[in-house]
Amino acid sequence: MTFRARTVASLSAIGILALAGCAPGGAGETADAELGSEANPVRMGVVGASDPYWETYVEAAAAEDISVDIIDFTEYTQPNPALTEGELDINQFQHVIYLADYNVAADEDLQPIGATVTYPLGLYSAEYDDVADIPDGESVLVPNDTTNQARALLVLQSAGLVALEDGGSPFSTLDDVIADESSVEVKALDAALIAPSLPDAAAAVINNDFLEAAGLTSDDAIVTDDPSDPSALPYVNIFATRAADVDDEVLNQLVEIYQSSDEVIAGVLETSGGTAIPATTPREDLQASLADVEEDIRGAAD
Repeated sequence: MTFRARTVASLSAIGILALAGCAPGGAGETADAELGSEANPVRMGVVGASDPYWETYVEAAAAEDISVDIIDFTEYTQPNPALTEGELDINQFQHVIYLADYNVAADEDLQPIGATVTYPLGLYSAEYDDVADIPDGESVLVPNDTTNQARALLVLQSAGLVALEDGGSPFSTLDDVIADESSVEVKALDAALIAPSLPDAAAAVINNDFLEAAGLTSDDAIVTDDPSDPSALPYVNIFATRAADVDDEVLNQLVEIYQSSDEVIAGVLETSGGTAIPATTPREDLQASLADVEEDIRGAAD
């Protein structure tokens, strides 16, 4: 196949959804044209198409004879419904937990087919340079929102500061901290208030979004979660497709292009301020993690 390169198509979510009545129903269904051809480009939904690396990605795909249109959405709630309805062939904006929440709430079965990056969550301290130096009984702050709190507790557990019931999960709360087996007292605070409160605690888990305003960088973390740790797997960002398309050759090739392009990865790292860690987690592991998280969500609802 030989196709010309396509430019990034930055379309509003409203415009895309307005086309729902005439959008094709799934990958490769456009008038006998092969998916990825000039006549039937892969429609990939993202949040933040203005990031320069997406143009680089489109060019890398074109070099492999795959035409891609990047469809820009303004809200995280939009790309999964658009994928479900056949307005997209694939999307890339979320981690495994977010997809699990969507699937359970919407009774859908979107599936990950490849990893992109993970954004480590770090523990910071104004006083200590090593977790081993934090005295017993000191206070450590974590975010009070559900997803970030659970992840923060897993960071503290991997650092040896706390022990969690049943080894912890993406849904752990302060109630799951085993006090007798933990060396610090964990307190929850609004994520936006944690960085300013850092001097009042021995350490704190601070979301990446609030580091710059606090004069911190990811290099200041005394410990971060380990992307290779199984407990961090649900936080890997992914490419997602409909279940019927998980074996589509073109879509899987697009995952490989993303993961293998030095230029694309360099652009992602630059955009993230160096915080992103490239991930090549096998899709089978991602799908198994998704199934586990979905089971946990359903179990918590019972």
